[in-house]
Order: sequence, then C-alpha cells, then structure tokens
Amino acid sequence: MNTGSKAQKLREIQELEFVLTEINLFLDTHPQDKTALNDFVSVRNKWEEAVRQYEESYGPLTAASEAAAGGCWQWIEEPWPWEE
Repeated sequence: MNTGSKAQKLREIQELEFVLTEINLFLDTHPQDKTALNDFVSVRNKWEEAVRQYEESYGPLTAASEAAAGGCWQWIEEPWPWEE
C-alpha cells in the first residue's frame, strides 16, 4: 500500500472495494471466466493487505475487524471524522 495520509489510505480501500463489487457482479453472470476470477482473487488480496496496513496504523475499520478483537473500542479514543 502506498504511504500517505489516513484519508488517502481509506480512499484506496474504498476503490478496491468498488473493484471487488464490480468483478463480483460480472462473475454472477460469467461464473466460468477464469480471468475475472483471477482478477477477483488478486484485488481481494490487495484489499486485505490495504485493510491490514490501515488497521495497524489507525485502528479497526469496523466492529467486526480483527483489529477490534482485543475487546477495546479504540475508535472512541480517536477524533471523529468531523473533528479532524
């Protein structure tokens, strides 16, 4: 994942999620397309790495994140998005 600001890293995650959704929709109608399936796996791996790096730096993205599994609601200690 590229170094950059918190907002840039979050934007990268959102872009990867968009691509995953689009490939998933394509695969719904073209389930035998090996290239699309390979693309999905590749983008999913990039997304997982981007999320891992983001959460290491800034904490969990969701309550279901592994970064939140420690039982600490860490984001309460952070500034809210409108406070940044």
